[in-house]
Formats: sequence, C-alpha cells, structure tokens
Amino acid sequence: MAESKQYITQSQDNGSVIISEDVIATIVEHTLTEIEGVVKGGSEVVGKKSWGKGIRIAIAEDNSLTIGCNIVVAYGESVINVAKAVQSAVTNAVESVTGVSVVDVDVNVCGIVRK
Repeated sequence: MAESKQYITQSQDNGSVIISEDVIATIVEHTLTEIEGVVKGGSEVVGKKSWGKGIRIAIAEDNSLTIGCNIVVAYGESVINVAKAVQSAVTNAVESVTGVSVVDVDVNVCGIVRK
C-alpha cells in the first residue's frame, strides 16, 4: 500500500500555496549536510539513496511542523552541541524557506564515527 503524503496549504490573496512534505524533507537533508560535526544525516544514515528517508515530518492541523531526523556525529564532537546545532539550523532553514512554524525538531543520534 502506498504511503499518503501530507501537504501544507497556505491561503494567499490570489489562490493557495501547497507544500509537500517532500519539500520539507529536502530542506532538512540539505541543511544537515552543512552542520559542523554531522558526518551523515537523513537518508545517508539509513543507507537509502533517495532523499527524505531518515527524516520524519508531521504536519499538525494548524500547519505547524514536527520534524525528526537521524544523524551520525563525528568522533570527538559534543553530541549535545551538535544536536542543538541541528535543531537550530533545521528550524531556521525550514521556517525561512517555507514560512511555516516548526514546533519541534527531534534528533536521533544513530552513531559516532571517525572522519
């Protein structure tokens, strides 16, 4: 059975803007590649080659988002500091690109590896 996709709908003066959860996942994937201390993020962690795997998006009725993502941290980095950086960067990126409020960013640290 195929998964049903979630969408964010924002009413505008001249119509509506509909944003797929895939767009949010892509923003998160790109953001994870830019964070210091993150060796792997999202789809890289789960071994999938398609964007968005390893990222969970939940859209509430008020269109606010809860995002979950998997990461692998570089050995020697503070796991807590990297996770906080991920939360901040993902929140800022998603909110600035989509204009949608991010309520939570849950970070699942799946491992630590040497670079």
